[in-house]
Amino acid sequence: MKPLHYTASALALGLALMGNAQAVTTIPFWHSMEGELGKEVDSLAQRFNAENPDYKIVSTYKGNYEQNLSAGIAAFRTGNAPAILQVYEVGTATMMASKAIKPVYDVFKEAGIQFDESQFVPTVSGYYSDSKTGHLLSQPFNSSTPVLYYNKDAFKKAGLDPEQPPKTWQDLADYAAKLKASGMKCGYASGWQGWIQLENRHLPGDRRRHVRRAGSGHHDADL
Repeated sequence: MKPLHYTASALALGLALMGNAQAVTTIPFWHSMEGELGKEVDSLAQRFNAENPDYKIVSTYKGNYEQNLSAGIAAFRTGNAPAILQVYEVGTATMMASKAIKPVYDVFKEAGIQFDESQFVPTVSGYYSDSKTGHLLSQPFNSSTPVLYYNKDAFKKAGLDPEQPPKTWQDLADYAAKLKASGMKCGYASGWQGWIQLENRHLPGDRRRHVRRAGSGHHDADL
């Protein structure tokens, strides 16, 4: 078997490794990539299958991130979990605390495959690692960053330059205060859970250690 660097390794790896009695071992992979990204995921799986005839990755689109996470947890409870499950960043803590996953570093170790965890950017790998062991629990894949939207009309009303959005966290706090003072009920809101903001706040300067544990059994905040 060749190294897994061609596979579309998702954030939750090793829920269950499903094989059949035949020579080919089937590896179910549930993901949330559609459109062009979905085609690329399928291409990655096909490339792996072509190079490793004893294994077959079956990539399956299971809906959006929330739907895929729910499907994965439900499948785990019934004993039918996929081998690889893509979980979005907000679901990372949930999966870590669920005990439903097998740490990715254990998967590579048992397979006898050398896995250099230092190849990842520290602020990214730290997010998906167990602070007790320092090893990755899941493998970063399709990592993204939050996007900020702002209302230019509201900026004008608050006396802010509508062409100059906030560039730092302090800017965001100052702008939010001015927006609220101008009559808005809320100067800033997020569509993600609060701990995501805390994680992002401490990423600059490699301060990931300050948000260890962030609410799950694997993290411990030492703010």
